[in-house]
Formats: sequence, structure tokens, C-alpha cells
Amino acid sequence: MKAIRVHEFGPPEVMTLAETADPRPGPGQVVVRVKATGVNPTDAYSRSGAYGRRPVLPFTPGSDAGGLVESAGEGVTRVKAGDRVYTSGTISGAYAELALCDEGQVHPLPENVTFSQGAGIYIPYGTAYRALFKRAQARPAETVLVHGASGGVGTAAVQLAHAAGLTVIGTAGSERGRRLVREQGADHVLDHRTPGYLDQLPALTGNRGVHVLLEMLANVNLDKDLQVVAPGGRLVVIGSRGRVEITPRDIMWSQATILGLTLYKTTDNEKAEIFAALEAGLRQGALRPVVGEEMPLAEAPRAHHTIMESPAYGKIVLIP
Repeated sequence: MKAIRVHEFGPPEVMTLAETADPRPGPGQVVVRVKATGVNPTDAYSRSGAYGRRPVLPFTPGSDAGGLVESAGEGVTRVKAGDRVYTSGTISGAYAELALCDEGQVHPLPENVTFSQGAGIYIPYGTAYRALFKRAQARPAETVLVHGASGGVGTAAVQLAHAAGLTVIGTAGSERGRRLVREQGADHVLDHRTPGYLDQLPALTGNRGVHVLLEMLANVNLDKDLQVVAPGGRLVVIGSRGRVEITPRDIMWSQATILGLTLYKTTDNEKAEIFAALEAGLRQGALRPVVGEEMPLAEAPRAHHTIMESPAYGKIVLIP
């Protein structure tokens, strides 16, 4: 099969398309014929060697995919050959024509969800769900501010929060992105490239501030976030690319809570809740993964440049 391989950590160009042996399932394992694979910032961090959990070289990146069960090993009962599935991680990597997974890493993909949309489910929606409802304990009638709301996690958070009855304020850096955020159900959309854009929040929140804030770029925004959070508000750090200086008195004054999040710390009970909630939302159509661009598998380097350097717009998906 064809797969993207990384033999050394470095820039996107260290990823090369190569011929590798087809994986075979062992007991409790499943091989998925990948129809589409999602590109996530965590893939770029792993490829560069900057992520906390460095993979063993050489490796194939990727964890999110949509496809068909190719074969199942002994003892597998949840899926069978031919089933439509999405993955929540793999053993062998998802940037490939075939991906080896544990049985617990494959989940039913509803007929109303395309394979490309399936490649944008677990990391974006799992992250957004855990941030909103497990870490921040968001409740209906509260106000949530989603920074970077036009990206994969951002659009997922907007959809989930809107469906749960929260007032949603989203930010994006392009008119195309802001239009997308509105289409996903945001009540208000701000241009985060406009100086002083957070000054609009008092008028939008009745001078209360935002109860929940999802932060995708904490090294840029955290200091300013602490000045707009409501008393007792919760700020969830989902992404950061460097250090940041804050004024602790802002936390003292608002009595806000800063919460960190990584999807890798999700417990088995939380995962069961997430998968059940996502399946229901997908089948009902309340959750609709947004595919911003599809690229051939061989263009994985370009996909990594795009996801790290360009304004976010839905999910970038690789097609084997």
C-alpha cells in the first residue's frame, strides 16, 4: 500500500509517499480501507518533533480517518468487513491507504455523513465536546466565546454549543471564515484581526463577560481573554504555540478558572459519553463536519503548510 512516512523530525517536506506492507489484523484489531484522512495541528507537531509525545521513527502520521472495514481479526464483534466507519486513533497511522486499528478505535459512520466528513470527527469534535462539557461544564443560557471558530475544532464547538442552548460568539480572521462561523450557528461573529475587537464583548454580553472561553492560541490571546471573562468564568486552553505573560490580578478579580485540555487524557468513561453524543448528533444532522479542502495523499506537506500558516477554514482532508 501507499503511505506517508516520516524518517526524521523536521519541516513538512520530511514527509514522503512510499510503498509499505499492507497491515494484517491481529486479535481484537481491524484494518480500515482509508477513503479520507483528516489533517490536524497535532499531526504537524508530531512531524516536527515539537509534540510532548514523540512518535518512534519512522512513522506514518494521522489518527482521524473515514473509510470501510477491510478485515477484522479474531474476537472482533463490533464491526465487520464492509462497514462504514470513522477512526479515533490508529496503530499504524492514518496517512495511508490502509490503517490498522484496535477495535475500540473504530466507530459507525452514519450514511448521511461522507467519508471526508468522517475524517474530521474525533479530534475536532472530541476536543470541542470535552472542552465545553467536561472541562468547562458549560450550561444552557451561558455565553461562550470560541476563538478561531472557523477551524475544525472551532466549527465543531460552535455546532455543539448552539445545539446545547448556549449563546455563541465566534471569531475568525477572514470574511470567508466569518461567514462559515455564522452558518454553523454562531449568534455573533468578530474579526480577530481587527485591533480592539474584544471591546465589543460588553455590549454583546450585557456587560457580564463570557462564561466560557475556548482558546486555540493561548500565547497570543490569553492575557486579553482574562480581561473579558465573566466572574467565575472558565477559560479552556486548547492550543498554544509559545509562552505568554499574564496579569494574575485579572484572575483574582474575576475569580476565573484556567483549564488545560488534551484529548489524550480522556478517560474511557468520557470517551463512551463523547462517542454516544457524537453519533446521535451526526445521525440527527445537528453535527456537520465542515470539509474546507481535499488534497491528494501525496500533498501531505502542502496540507501541513496550509494548516499552520493559512487562515483556518474547516478541515483539510487527504484522499489516498
